[in-house]
Amino acid sequence: MNDSRLMVKAPAKINLTLDVLAKRPDGYHEIEMVMTTIDLADRLTIETLEEDRIVLDCSVCYLPLDERNHVYQAAKLIKERFGIKKGVRVYIDKHIPIAAGLAGGSSDAAATIRGLNRLWNLEMSIEEMAELGSLIGSDVSFCVYGGTALARGRGEKIQPLPAPPPCWVILAKPPIGVSTGEVYGALQVGSLTEGCKSEQMIKEIQEGDFYGICRALGNHLESVTLQMHPQVLMIKDRMQRFGADGVLMSGSGPTVFALVERESRMQRIYNGLRGFCKEVHAVRMIGENNS
Repeated sequence: MNDSRLMVKAPAKINLTLDVLAKRPDGYHEIEMVMTTIDLADRLTIETLEEDRIVLDCSVCYLPLDERNHVYQAAKLIKERFGIKKGVRVYIDKHIPIAAGLAGGSSDAAATIRGLNRLWNLEMSIEEMAELGSLIGSDVSFCVYGGTALARGRGEKIQPLPAPPPCWVILAKPPIGVSTGEVYGALQVGSLTEGCKSEQMIKEIQEGDFYGICRALGNHLESVTLQMHPQVLMIKDRMQRFGADGVLMSGSGPTVFALVERESRMQRIYNGLRGFCKEVHAVRMIGENNS
């Protein structure tokens, strides 16, 4: 491949925890969440253009290819910050479902930042790339690092963690989109009864305890989305009945994931869900970071 073109992988993430601590004066929420990357990924082909413009293309027809797209925003931000007069074309080979709680758009933006850093020899550190990513969206900083990490603030303060023990991750997304803003808007922060889980999750990851990780799963947004969308609760119940080791909704949903240690059980859960839900994936946890 020539030096004016490269391919970058953009893996999806799941939330092992999502603790909402408080509403911030800027309208965002103060959160702590442990996230990890999984082997379901978009693939981006990034190519330098002589003309000074940003061109996006995609394997699916329902994605906006203008300023609304996080990839476009990332390319524009880098061009402005570094005064770059060259253009760029990005082809997005899309595999991560959109509006699913899996950070597909954020991971694409992070892959664009990492890709252009290499392509244009910008020599940004991972911290600088993550800071740039935080200007685009709350999950972009984590996606720059990848792997497993605790994210704090509104998601932009990243503390890398060891990789959890390898396991299967089964994802099931009902045919609905969920607005993150709506879910946070409906959350009564003062009435959260379930305890915060991130501290316990970090301990279980550091000890490499798979079943401890399954017990420490928690998401403060889950009850809100389950109330709005009963299909999500049905998927969660089904995964638990089929014998998953741990089950949780990722982010603001609607995707639910199951953690499974044994391949035979993974196959049974995967097959059982396929007859009930059209969009089902069985993948491995990655857990290692990009640096």
